[in-house]
Amino acid sequence: MPDGTFIAWLAHVFGDGLLMAGDPALAPRFVVASGGDAMTVVRKLSRAGWTTREGFALTDQQWDVSDARLALFGRVADADTAELALLAAARGAGIVAISDAAAEIGRALLADLGRIGPVSTDPDADLGTEPEPSGSGPVLAPEQRALLERLAGGETIAAAAAAEFLSLRTANRRIAEAREVLGVRTTREAVLAYLRIRREGT
Repeated sequence: MPDGTFIAWLAHVFGDGLLMAGDPALAPRFVVASGGDAMTVVRKLSRAGWTTREGFALTDQQWDVSDARLALFGRVADADTAELALLAAARGAGIVAISDAAAEIGRALLADLGRIGPVSTDPDADLGTEPEPSGSGPVLAPEQRALLERLAGGETIAAAAAAEFLSLRTANRRIAEAREVLGVRTTREAVLAYLRIRREGT
């Protein structure tokens, strides 16, 4: 491949006018170390309304698949699989790749995905898949809403965390973030504010 990278090869094939599909900032791209980390991200994407599928091959005829909100996941251990993942990312699909970021394939994958848009190696990072809100009210992330909904139903934080496939530490962090977004000091106040927002339909 010219210049040693798949993105450079795509630019070579399609000319300097290589168009990435959709808004690359809204498609999630993760390179994580383990299958467990990948499943954490995949579950978050599913809760956020993304369709998830194992494997990186796209059979859709249209180039731009960003409207489908499709996130592909799997292990990337060789150059061929890395190329499939990069091509899917260029077409607008979300990517959750399991690869050792310290190995040659992992480093190349991170670099090439980074040319498309932001890439995270932290499975607990925000998805970054939602456009900026246009309204003026507080906007909670899907995980925050799910946790607050369970707390409003009488579950403990530990039970809510387990039901949402989160560690207790991550659940506590998401609830703390929700308190900050809602401008309250206690979890009880956050639950009440969430119920008020839900009732108002915002």
